[in-house]
Amino acid sequence: MPSRVWLLCGLALAALVALAAGLFVGGTALSPGDVARALLHPRAGGDAVAIVWSLRAPRVALAATVGAALAVAGFLLQGMLRNPLVDPFLTGVSAGAGAAIAVGVALGIAAPFLPALGFAAGLATALGVAFLARRGTGIDAERLILAGVSLSALFSAIIALALTRLGRNGSEEILAWLAGSLAGRGWSELLWTSPYIVGGLLLAALAVPALNALRLGSGIARAVGVDVARANWLLLSAATLLTAAAVALSGIVGFVGLIVPHLARRIVGSDGRYALGASLLLGVTLVPLADALSRSLFPPSEIPLGVLLAFVGVPTFLYLYLRPAGATRLWGT
Repeated sequence: MPSRVWLLCGLALAALVALAAGLFVGGTALSPGDVARALLHPRAGGDAVAIVWSLRAPRVALAATVGAALAVAGFLLQGMLRNPLVDPFLTGVSAGAGAAIAVGVALGIAAPFLPALGFAAGLATALGVAFLARRGTGIDAERLILAGVSLSALFSAIIALALTRLGRNGSEEILAWLAGSLAGRGWSELLWTSPYIVGGLLLAALAVPALNALRLGSGIARAVGVDVARANWLLLSAATLLTAAAVALSGIVGFVGLIVPHLARRIVGSDGRYALGASLLLGVTLVPLADALSRSLFPPSEIPLGVLLAFVGVPTFLYLYLRPAGATRLWGT
Protein backbone atom coordinates (compact mmCIF):
# COMPACT_ATOMS: atom_id res chain seq x y z
CA MET A 1 0.00 0.00 0.00
CA PRO A 2 1.16 3.59 -0.56
CA SER A 3 2.89 5.17 2.42
CA ARG A 4 0.04 7.68 2.81
CA VAL A 5 -2.42 4.84 3.24
CA TRP A 6 -0.30 3.48 6.07
CA LEU A 7 -0.25 6.96 7.61
CA LEU A 8 -4.06 7.09 7.45
CA CYS A 9 -4.19 3.69 9.15
CA GLY A 10 -1.95 5.05 11.90
CA LEU A 11 -4.24 8.06 12.32
CA ALA A 12 -7.27 5.77 12.50
CA LEU A 13 -5.58 3.77 15.25
CA ALA A 14 -4.78 6.98 17.15
CA ALA A 15 -8.44 8.03 16.84
CA LEU A 16 -9.59 4.71 18.30
CA VAL A 17 -7.16 5.12 21.22
CA ALA A 18 -8.46 8.65 21.86
CA LEU A 19 -12.08 7.47 21.83
CA ALA A 20 -11.28 4.62 24.20
CA ALA A 21 -9.40 6.96 26.54
CA GLY A 22 -12.45 9.21 26.82
CA LEU A 23 -14.48 6.32 28.24
CA PHE A 24 -12.23 6.09 31.30
CA VAL A 25 -12.47 9.76 32.31
CA GLY A 26 -15.16 10.80 34.75
CA GLY A 27 -16.08 11.38 38.36
CA THR A 28 -16.40 7.64 39.06
CA ALA A 29 -13.37 5.40 38.64
CA LEU A 30 -14.05 2.43 36.38
CA SER A 31 -11.57 -0.33 35.60
CA PRO A 32 -10.87 -1.40 32.00
CA GLY A 33 -12.82 -4.57 32.71
CA ASP A 34 -15.86 -2.62 33.91
CA VAL A 35 -15.82 -0.46 30.79
CA ALA A 36 -15.35 -3.45 28.47
CA ARG A 37 -18.21 -5.38 30.10
CA ALA A 38 -20.47 -2.34 29.93
CA LEU A 39 -19.73 -1.88 26.24
CA LEU A 40 -20.25 -5.55 25.40
CA HIS A 41 -23.37 -6.00 27.55
CA PRO A 42 -25.34 -2.74 27.43
CA ARG A 43 -28.51 -4.38 28.77
CA ALA A 44 -26.83 -5.98 31.78
CA GLY A 45 -27.76 -3.13 34.10
CA GLY A 46 -25.71 -1.74 36.94
CA ASP A 47 -23.87 1.48 37.65
CA ALA A 48 -21.06 0.85 35.17
CA VAL A 49 -23.48 0.34 32.27
CA ALA A 50 -25.41 3.48 33.19
CA ILE A 51 -22.24 5.57 33.46
CA VAL A 52 -20.71 4.32 30.22
CA TRP A 53 -23.80 4.40 28.01
CA SER A 54 -25.64 7.40 29.46
CA LEU A 55 -22.74 9.72 30.25
CA ARG A 56 -19.37 8.83 28.79
CA ALA A 57 -20.19 7.19 25.45
CA PRO A 58 -22.43 10.04 24.23
CA ARG A 59 -19.86 12.58 25.38
CA VAL A 60 -17.09 10.82 23.46
CA ALA A 61 -19.30 10.45 20.38
CA LEU A 62 -20.23 14.14 20.50
CA ALA A 63 -16.59 15.20 20.85
CA ALA A 64 -15.57 13.02 17.91
CA THR A 65 -18.41 14.40 15.79
CA VAL A 66 -17.55 18.01 16.59
CA GLY A 67 -13.87 17.41 15.89
CA ALA A 68 -14.53 15.72 12.55
CA ALA A 69 -17.03 18.36 11.43
CA LEU A 70 -14.85 21.38 12.25
CA ALA A 71 -11.67 19.80 10.87
CA VAL A 72 -13.28 18.89 7.54
CA ALA A 73 -15.02 22.28 7.28
CA GLY A 74 -11.71 24.06 7.86
CA PHE A 75 -9.97 21.91 5.25
CA LEU A 76 -12.66 22.64 2.66
CA LEU A 77 -12.64 26.40 3.19
CA GLN A 78 -8.85 26.68 3.26
CA GLY A 79 -8.67 24.80 -0.02
CA MET A 80 -11.52 26.73 -1.60
CA LEU A 81 -10.05 30.14 -0.71
CA ARG A 82 -6.41 29.01 -1.03
CA ASN A 83 -5.73 30.68 2.31
CA PRO A 84 -4.13 28.75 5.21
CA LEU A 85 -5.48 31.24 7.76
CA VAL A 86 -9.17 30.54 7.07
CA ASP A 87 -11.28 29.17 9.91
CA PRO A 88 -14.71 27.48 9.61
CA PHE A 89 -16.26 30.36 11.54
CA LEU A 90 -15.28 32.77 8.77
CA THR A 91 -18.76 32.31 7.29
CA GLY A 92 -20.32 33.90 10.39
CA VAL A 93 -21.90 30.67 11.62
CA SER A 94 -20.55 30.98 15.16
CA ALA A 95 -21.38 34.67 15.53
CA GLY A 96 -24.90 34.22 14.16
CA ALA A 97 -25.53 31.23 16.40
CA GLY A 98 -24.12 33.02 19.44
CA ALA A 99 -26.28 36.08 18.85
CA ALA A 100 -29.39 33.91 18.47
CA ILE A 101 -28.57 32.08 21.70
CA ALA A 102 -28.05 35.38 23.51
CA VAL A 103 -31.37 36.76 22.27
CA GLY A 104 -33.06 33.44 23.05
CA VAL A 105 -31.82 33.50 26.64
CA ALA A 106 -32.92 37.11 26.98
CA LEU A 107 -36.40 36.18 25.74
CA GLY A 108 -36.62 33.25 28.14
CA ILE A 109 -36.58 30.43 25.57
CA ALA A 110 -36.19 27.04 27.25
CA ALA A 111 -32.67 25.60 27.28
CA PRO A 112 -33.50 22.41 25.27
CA PHE A 113 -34.49 24.57 22.28
CA LEU A 114 -31.33 26.71 22.27
CA PRO A 115 -29.08 24.34 20.24
CA ALA A 116 -31.68 24.10 17.47
CA LEU A 117 -32.05 27.88 17.53
CA GLY A 118 -28.29 28.29 17.23
CA PHE A 119 -28.15 25.83 14.33
CA ALA A 120 -30.89 27.63 12.41
CA ALA A 121 -29.33 31.05 13.03
CA GLY A 122 -25.90 29.80 12.00
CA LEU A 123 -27.26 28.45 8.72
CA ALA A 124 -29.17 31.67 8.07
CA THR A 125 -26.05 33.76 8.71
CA ALA A 126 -23.97 31.63 6.35
CA LEU A 127 -26.62 32.03 3.66
CA GLY A 128 -26.51 35.80 4.18
CA VAL A 129 -22.72 35.81 3.88
CA ALA A 130 -22.90 33.72 0.70
CA PHE A 131 -25.49 36.08 -0.78
CA LEU A 132 -23.30 39.09 -0.05
CA ALA A 133 -20.28 37.32 -1.53
CA ARG A 134 -21.96 36.48 -4.84
CA ARG A 135 -20.37 37.72 -8.03
CA GLY A 136 -22.28 36.56 -11.06
CA THR A 137 -23.05 32.87 -10.54
CA GLY A 138 -20.06 32.25 -8.30
CA ILE A 139 -18.57 33.33 -4.98
CA ASP A 140 -15.89 35.98 -4.68
CA ALA A 141 -13.31 35.03 -2.05
CA GLU A 142 -12.57 38.59 -0.92
CA ARG A 143 -16.27 39.40 -0.61
CA LEU A 144 -16.81 36.21 1.39
CA ILE A 145 -14.12 37.16 3.88
CA LEU A 146 -15.32 40.77 4.19
CA ALA A 147 -18.96 39.75 4.57
CA GLY A 148 -18.10 37.12 7.18
CA VAL A 149 -15.98 39.50 9.22
CA SER A 150 -18.55 42.31 9.01
CA LEU A 151 -21.55 40.22 10.05
CA SER A 152 -19.50 38.55 12.80
CA ALA A 153 -18.68 42.00 14.21
CA LEU A 154 -22.36 42.96 14.12
CA PHE A 155 -23.44 39.79 15.90
CA SER A 156 -20.65 40.16 18.46
CA ALA A 157 -22.08 43.57 19.30
CA ILE A 158 -25.53 42.00 19.76
CA ILE A 159 -24.04 39.40 22.11
CA ALA A 160 -22.29 42.11 24.13
CA LEU A 161 -25.52 44.08 24.35
CA ALA A 162 -27.43 41.02 25.55
CA LEU A 163 -24.80 40.29 28.19
CA THR A 164 -24.93 43.90 29.37
CA ARG A 165 -28.71 43.93 29.58
CA LEU A 166 -29.04 40.56 31.27
CA GLY A 167 -26.39 41.07 33.91
CA ARG A 168 -26.10 37.90 35.96
CA ASN A 169 -29.55 36.65 34.98
CA GLY A 170 -28.77 34.38 32.07
CA SER A 171 -25.31 35.69 31.23
CA GLU A 172 -23.68 32.52 32.58
CA GLU A 173 -25.62 30.43 30.08
CA ILE A 174 -24.53 32.63 27.19
CA LEU A 175 -20.90 32.64 28.33
CA ALA A 176 -20.94 28.84 28.64
CA TRP A 177 -22.13 28.62 25.04
CA LEU A 178 -19.50 31.09 23.82
CA ALA A 179 -16.73 29.24 25.69
CA GLY A 180 -17.68 25.89 24.14
CA SER A 181 -18.71 22.83 26.13
CA LEU A 182 -20.25 19.38 25.73
CA ALA A 183 -21.74 19.35 29.23
CA GLY A 184 -25.42 18.49 29.26
CA ARG A 185 -25.43 17.11 25.71
CA GLY A 186 -26.44 13.55 24.93
CA TRP A 187 -27.65 11.09 22.34
CA SER A 188 -30.71 13.17 21.43
CA GLU A 189 -28.60 16.15 20.29
CA LEU A 190 -26.36 13.85 18.28
CA LEU A 191 -29.38 12.19 16.69
CA TRP A 192 -30.99 15.35 15.31
CA THR A 193 -27.72 16.81 14.03
CA SER A 194 -26.45 13.58 12.44
CA PRO A 195 -28.31 14.07 9.11
CA TYR A 196 -26.59 17.43 8.64
CA ILE A 197 -23.19 16.00 9.59
CA VAL A 198 -23.60 13.06 7.20
CA GLY A 199 -24.87 15.36 4.45
CA GLY A 200 -21.93 17.71 4.89
CA LEU A 201 -19.41 14.85 4.79
CA LEU A 202 -20.98 13.41 1.64
CA LEU A 203 -20.83 16.80 -0.08
CA ALA A 204 -17.21 17.13 1.02
CA ALA A 205 -16.34 13.75 -0.50
CA LEU A 206 -18.03 14.71 -3.76
CA ALA A 207 -16.06 17.96 -3.87
CA VAL A 208 -12.59 16.40 -3.51
CA PRO A 209 -11.76 16.23 -7.25
CA ALA A 210 -12.76 19.86 -7.75
CA LEU A 211 -10.87 20.86 -4.59
CA ASN A 212 -7.69 19.26 -5.91
CA ALA A 213 -8.00 21.36 -9.05
CA LEU A 214 -8.94 24.57 -7.22
CA ARG A 215 -5.84 24.51 -5.04
CA LEU A 216 -3.80 25.00 -8.23
CA GLY A 217 -5.82 28.11 -9.10
CA SER A 218 -9.21 28.79 -10.63
CA GLY A 219 -7.70 29.26 -14.10
CA ILE A 220 -6.14 25.79 -14.11
CA ALA A 221 -9.33 24.34 -12.62
CA ARG A 222 -11.38 25.74 -15.49
CA ALA A 223 -8.82 24.46 -17.98
CA VAL A 224 -9.29 20.89 -16.76
CA GLY A 225 -13.06 21.16 -16.95
CA VAL A 226 -14.08 22.13 -13.42
CA ASP A 227 -17.16 24.33 -13.04
CA VAL A 228 -15.55 26.69 -10.50
CA ALA A 229 -18.78 28.44 -9.48
CA ARG A 230 -20.57 25.14 -8.86
CA ALA A 231 -17.55 23.75 -6.96
CA ASN A 232 -17.39 26.82 -4.70
CA TRP A 233 -21.07 26.55 -3.84
CA LEU A 234 -20.66 22.83 -3.12
CA LEU A 235 -17.68 23.43 -0.85
CA LEU A 236 -19.37 26.31 0.97
CA SER A 237 -22.56 24.28 1.48
CA ALA A 238 -20.64 21.34 2.94
CA ALA A 239 -18.57 23.55 5.26
CA THR A 240 -21.65 25.45 6.42
CA LEU A 241 -23.65 22.32 7.27
CA LEU A 242 -20.73 20.84 9.20
CA THR A 243 -19.93 24.03 11.10
CA ALA A 244 -23.54 24.81 12.02
CA ALA A 245 -24.09 21.28 13.32
CA ALA A 246 -20.85 21.41 15.34
CA VAL A 247 -21.82 24.76 16.88
CA ALA A 248 -25.24 23.37 17.80
CA LEU A 249 -23.56 20.50 19.65
CA SER A 250 -20.72 22.22 21.45
CA GLY A 251 -21.07 25.97 21.19
CA ILE A 252 -18.07 27.85 19.83
CA VAL A 253 -14.94 25.69 19.77
CA GLY A 254 -12.09 27.42 18.00
CA PHE A 255 -8.77 26.40 16.46
CA VAL A 256 -9.80 22.87 15.45
CA GLY A 257 -10.73 23.91 11.92
CA LEU A 258 -7.70 26.17 11.68
CA ILE A 259 -4.93 23.89 12.93
CA VAL A 260 -6.03 20.36 12.04
CA PRO A 261 -5.92 20.89 8.24
CA HIS A 262 -2.35 22.18 8.56
CA LEU A 263 -1.34 19.07 10.50
CA ALA A 264 -3.11 16.81 8.02
CA ARG A 265 -1.31 18.36 5.05
CA ARG A 266 2.04 18.00 6.80
CA ILE A 267 1.38 14.32 7.44
CA VAL A 268 -0.10 13.14 4.11
CA GLY A 269 0.41 16.07 1.72
CA SER A 270 -2.17 18.32 0.14
CA ASP A 271 -3.89 15.77 -2.13
CA GLY A 272 -7.53 16.01 -1.06
CA ARG A 273 -8.05 12.25 -1.39
CA TYR A 274 -5.78 11.75 1.59
CA ALA A 275 -5.81 15.11 3.36
CA LEU A 276 -9.59 15.11 3.81
CA GLY A 277 -9.49 11.73 5.58
CA ALA A 278 -6.47 12.77 7.63
CA SER A 279 -8.25 15.96 8.73
CA LEU A 280 -11.31 13.98 9.78
CA LEU A 281 -9.25 11.44 11.76
CA LEU A 282 -7.16 14.12 13.45
CA GLY A 283 -10.33 15.96 14.45
CA VAL A 284 -11.76 12.73 15.87
CA THR A 285 -8.54 12.34 17.87
CA LEU A 286 -7.97 15.90 19.08
CA VAL A 287 -11.36 16.95 20.42
CA PRO A 288 -12.12 13.77 22.48
CA LEU A 289 -8.66 14.03 24.04
CA ALA A 290 -9.17 17.72 24.78
CA ASP A 291 -12.61 17.01 26.26
CA ALA A 292 -11.20 14.24 28.45
CA LEU A 293 -8.48 16.61 29.62
CA SER A 294 -11.01 19.35 30.34
CA ARG A 295 -12.90 16.96 32.62
CA SER A 296 -9.88 15.55 34.42
CA LEU A 297 -7.65 18.54 35.21
CA PHE A 298 -9.71 20.06 38.03
CA PRO A 299 -12.43 17.58 38.98
CA PRO A 300 -15.32 17.84 39.65
CA SER A 301 -15.36 21.16 37.74
CA GLU A 302 -14.64 21.35 34.00
CA ILE A 303 -12.53 23.70 31.93
CA PRO A 304 -14.61 24.91 28.95
CA LEU A 305 -13.60 22.94 25.88
CA GLY A 306 -13.12 26.04 23.74
CA VAL A 307 -10.86 27.62 26.36
CA LEU A 308 -8.66 24.53 26.65
CA LEU A 309 -8.33 24.20 22.87
CA ALA A 310 -7.36 27.87 22.63
CA PHE A 311 -4.53 27.33 25.12
CA VAL A 312 -3.33 24.38 23.05
CA GLY A 313 -4.17 25.80 19.64
CA VAL A 314 -2.47 29.19 19.79
CA PRO A 315 1.06 27.88 20.54
CA THR A 316 0.62 25.05 18.03
CA PHE A 317 -0.46 27.41 15.28
CA LEU A 318 2.34 29.86 16.01
CA TYR A 319 4.85 27.01 15.89
CA LEU A 320 3.51 25.80 12.55
CA TYR A 321 3.26 29.25 11.03
CA LEU A 322 6.48 30.80 12.31
CA ARG A 323 8.77 27.97 11.22
CA PRO A 324 11.14 28.86 8.37
CA ALA A 325 9.14 29.39 5.17
CA GLY A 326 6.05 28.75 7.27
CA ALA A 327 3.55 30.49 5.00
CA THR A 328 4.45 28.34 2.04
CA ARG A 329 5.00 25.07 3.90
CA LEU A 330 1.49 25.10 5.36
CA TRP A 331 0.09 23.78 2.11
CA GLY A 332 2.32 20.74 1.99
CA THR A 333 3.53 19.16 -1.24
